[in-house]
Amino acid sequence: MKLAFLPLLKSLSIVLLLVCSATYAAEEKPPSPAFKPDPAKGEALYSNGDATRNIIACVSCHGAAGNSTITANPRLAGQHPAYLIKQLIDFRSPARSNPIMSPLAKALSDEDIKNLAAYLSTQAPKPGAAKDKDSLDLGKRIWRGGIAAKNVPACAGCHSPSGAGIPAQYPRLAGQHQDYTVTELTGFRQGARSNSPPMVTIAERLSDKEIKAVADYIAGLK
Repeated sequence: MKLAFLPLLKSLSIVLLLVCSATYAAEEKPPSPAFKPDPAKGEALYSNGDATRNIIACVSCHGAAGNSTITANPRLAGQHPAYLIKQLIDFRSPARSNPIMSPLAKALSDEDIKNLAAYLSTQAPKPGAAKDKDSLDLGKRIWRGGIAAKNVPACAGCHSPSGAGIPAQYPRLAGQHQDYTVTELTGFRQGARSNSPPMVTIAERLSDKEIKAVADYIAGLK
């Protein structure tokens, strides 16, 4: 009787050995390497778009190397990659709905977004210039010291005195178009843009005059 069970025991031993070997192999398998953004792919998508996915070239609106010449469209050159990634992802949601950018962002893969951010963050931003001398002093005061009477903090506290921003937290603003900054601050104030609660709170306390003044001052920062 004992001999009759030997083939069965042998088969079970082989099965157990195979299962253990597979489990060990799975445990020893190295993790997949983290995705590494490719600026070259980002540049290609930025400059040429992707007709197969109905993605238009970013350059047509945001200019060569992210230096937009259309004042309604932001300059993106030199912007922090983490901020660019967040904004493109936010465009997919109601938090930052935009008739042009929202459909484009939804057509981009997460890898596309990271590649674009890697490319734009390495581009040299061209300087802007303040245009309204009459409001320059007001804009400077708001940027450097805020408005104590309205509980508005100094913009420089988050975006740095030079407007360079703080990577992964607050965007670079130096040299940004006045028209674009006015539009975004107004959007925060009116609720059209809600993807930054602190900015919503701050913008609600600013008048049109104060928004225009600080936007003009920002344009001249280098």
